[in-house]
Amino acid sequence: MQKKLLVLVLMSAFLSSAALQAAPEPKNPKRQTPWGLYVDSTEAYQMMQEQGDKVLFVDVRDPIEIMFTGFTDVVDVNVPFKLANRDKWNPKKPVYAMELNPDFEKGIAAALKKKGLTKDAPIILMCRSGGTRGAPSAQKLWGKGYKRVYVMTDGFEGGKIKKGEKKNWRLKNGWKNAGLPWSYKLNREKMYFPDK
Repeated sequence: MQKKLLVLVLMSAFLSSAALQAAPEPKNPKRQTPWGLYVDSTEAYQMMQEQGDKVLFVDVRDPIEIMFTGFTDVVDVNVPFKLANRDKWNPKKPVYAMELNPDFEKGIAAALKKKGLTKDAPIILMCRSGGTRGAPSAQKLWGKGYKRVYVMTDGFEGGKIKKGEKKNWRLKNGWKNAGLPWSYKLNREKMYFPDK
């Protein structure tokens, strides 16, 4: 009887931890990472509530973007993966060119150290939609000693609605649309400054 109970307890613990690691895997190969660790916004929030002192939660968006779209103070730090270069133009979009932040990995390492964590700690990376910066930012950390890097698959603003009156509005999913805490007020202590 005790053996059966022990087996049930162990299976339950395994399944609940596997559920977080097996959160919706992106269908697009560009959104996949070598770790294969994915969470949606509600799972990221749950991780932070349950083990926030053991997890680093990073917003990888450009700080100017955050200023206009909002921020959650649940995040530990803003370390942008890409920064807008106002001296260059991207004619395909048409917007300012976005360039890789040369200090991205260094910023992640510094944030871990500041929080008293090592590269063994889980790291959650959040971008706007979970698409163009989430997995690529995680891929930049591959091979540098990080053990568990999660991508938040639905991002801060979520995906675009495909049809209807609000077509192309980011109302499909994501942190903001899940009713999780956020604001247009930024926490200066958590925001990115190049000289920090």
